Amino acid sequence: MTGQPVGGVAVKAFPVARSEARLLVPTLMFIALVVAAVASLGTPLITSVATSFHVSLGSAQWTLTVALLSGAVATPVLGRLGAGRHRRATILATLAVVVAGSALTVLPLPFAWLLAGRAAQGVGLGLTALMMGVARDHLPEERSAAVIALISVVSIIGAGVGYPLAALLAELAGVRAAYGLGLVVTAAALLTAWRSMPEAPEGRSAHVDVAGAVVLAAALLLVLFLAGERNLWSRHLAVAAGLAVVAVVLLCVWAVIELRSTTPLVDVRAVRHPAVAGANLAMFVGGIGMYLLLTLITRYAQTPHSAGYGFGLTTFVAGLVLIPFSVLGFVAGKLTPRVRTRIADPLLLAGSAVVVGGGFALFAAARSDLAELFAAMGVLGFGVGGFSAAMPGVILAVTPKSETSSAMSFNYVVRSVGYSLGSAIGGLILAAGTGPGHLFPDDSAYTTAALVGIGAMAITTLTSLALARRRSSETNP
Repeated sequence: MTGQPVGGVAVKAFPVARSEARLLVPTLMFIALVVAAVASLGTPLITSVATSFHVSLGSAQWTLTVALLSGAVATPVLGRLGAGRHRRATILATLAVVVAGSALTVLPLPFAWLLAGRAAQGVGLGLTALMMGVARDHLPEERSAAVIALISVVSIIGAGVGYPLAALLAELAGVRAAYGLGLVVTAAALLTAWRSMPEAPEGRSAHVDVAGAVVLAAALLLVLFLAGERNLWSRHLAVAAGLAVVAVVLLCVWAVIELRSTTPLVDVRAVRHPAVAGANLAMFVGGIGMYLLLTLITRYAQTPHSAGYGFGLTTFVAGLVLIPFSVLGFVAGKLTPRVRTRIADPLLLAGSAVVVGGGFALFAAARSDLAELFAAMGVLGFGVGGFSAAMPGVILAVTPKSETSSAMSFNYVVRSVGYSLGSAIGGLILAAGTGPGHLFPDDSAYTTAALVGIGAMAITTLTSLALARRRSSETNP
């Protein structure tokens, strides 16, 4: 079997045997689930970290932000390394870094070491795209498409798995025990990868553009910093706007570096392909909306009754609200490969965006009962699951097999930035709706945020429909 040509030379691929494939697929799923769940551990533990380490909530928030940042920076670098012949070594080394970081979060060390450990854990987020590359190289084409779709879904619903478990452990045995969960599962992932991960096909080569990586890291640092520091926008708007301009300039410089490099970190020319560019735009705007609703529902569920709304749920019980999100997200991921035989991927993106918009509408109209929050979360999960499962098909349809990891890694960087901005936008809207002297925003602020989310999903739907029209015109000239 021959893969896509690289540099004019046919690349020999090595599909694994049937028995090995049965072991490989669960391995890919398990690793994608673990890195997503471990990276999400920061979300339910922020309050516990602030209390245990005697730091402010803003400082504790960095246990989540630093993982997102390191993941966003590591993803394109690992994607490029994954395109070469040392992919197996890259996967094992990355998992070793994640295990070491997990150990730092468990050991009785100062807060700075916890942040370092969380940064190391976040590096694992870059492995999702590599798992897709392995599936595309070593599984039959029809089988690999379904597996890649599920990997994409699992990388999102992993947050719903990690959230309630970590919250329960934190309540029962403290924050160190909750982070201990991360150490156990990442060690298991490393052992599983060592036993089951195949070598990359022969003839591959990959070089990391160091200059491009440094500039991209600086730009992403600014973007995620601005997304996480909500007080900066409300109290020092001029400074925030100036930093935003610097971030845009750095991204432009990075694009120029990539275009001039013979070994770019990300093939910007390929990213400019209308199908890829449209998919990344849909991922960016859709990611803003999806994460906005996720944060709105979880925050609303934990708001005490004294605010005049909310349910005053504990962290663990609030985490259970994510169960419909995970379950229906997985169901959508399983259904999508079957539906793809009849409906094009861009139309599936559009339909999924409409479903997420329906979740926003449900939350905006009905949230006085806890069952309604469960319903909205389930609708969100189904829409996110379908969207995530369809996205790789849009990008990989115009991507050489050898560039799978690199192309999908850029999409995941876009997703990470979109998620961060979605969280920040939600925080800003709720902050604007909080009256002087009040701890909690007015109930109407949640409605306003939901309407903004509906607008984001409308843009995502229109972008996806434009992709569908373009594909239809190409296949039916």
